[in-house]
Amino acid sequence: MTGDYAVTASGLTRRFGALTAVDHVDLAISRATIHGFLGPNGSGKSTTIRMLCGLLSPTEGEATVLGHRIPGESEAIKRKIGYMTQRFSLYEDLTVRENLEFMADIYSLPRKHARQRIDELLEKYELSDRQRQWAGTLSGGQKQRLALAAVTVHEPELLFLDEPTSAVDPQSRREFWETLFELCEKGTTILVSTHYMDEAERCHRLAILDRGRVAADGAPQGLERRIDASIVEMETDDPRAARLLLADLPGVLSVTQLGVRLRVLLDRSIADPLAEVQARLFGRGLRFEARLTHANLEDVFVAATRGRYLKARA
Repeated sequence: MTGDYAVTASGLTRRFGALTAVDHVDLAISRATIHGFLGPNGSGKSTTIRMLCGLLSPTEGEATVLGHRIPGESEAIKRKIGYMTQRFSLYEDLTVRENLEFMADIYSLPRKHARQRIDELLEKYELSDRQRQWAGTLSGGQKQRLALAAVTVHEPELLFLDEPTSAVDPQSRREFWETLFELCEKGTTILVSTHYMDEAERCHRLAILDRGRVAADGAPQGLERRIDASIVEMETDDPRAARLLLADLPGVLSVTQLGVRLRVLLDRSIADPLAEVQARLFGRGLRFEARLTHANLEDVFVAATRGRYLKARA
């Protein structure tokens, strides 16, 4: 089984005192694919990644990463992976090139090969004209490209990316994902955590984490087809009033306003969700049109977490 997968995990658990940050997570990540972790802050994404990197020992369970067991063979794993954190973690008082040279030294790249590899990365990530610039003076997008160059200088088989696009603009995010697909096509396996729905949709496979557990796992389109909820979309002349009327209706997981439209997510146990919504609004002086519609990935996320995240923000 491990020959087909870059990462497998069974019952992976991590506790910090009385807090269970990761709770019996099972994973199977195919080689040369992009596997996403989607979840709010505190859902266990970063802790799971740190265990798979060998930086944190699990309290229970086990994992195999590139054929090496966790716990037990963490040092061997570190030579084969790249790990990019959410925050820029390179040396701001070194130049772009010096940062890459430092990373090449850490991985013991021969000097001639390191020089060729760094030149290649500077060209690829459009940093050649910035190579003598202090890293701390780069823009957000430039720092992101430098960080990705640094974690791939040794050409790792597996990349762990922990919310890598949280501090960059939409154009930089789009270009970053194009680079990820290029790496994937050349054989690199990528595990990326995110809280952006549009990024989650780009993944070949996706695990939705909720309070340390895997609440849903599968290809994004498959998760949308198998959602355990019904979706009613409606237009109304007073969306705020309609939202307030529907929010506390039994079985409603979330009500999201999109301009003059509302998107209502209801538990599958409701036999006729459209009739329930219409009955709640009928006779309240509102003009509205409502219809059943297909799920999107945000609907899947809300259904998987039973609406806890969105309700907590409301």
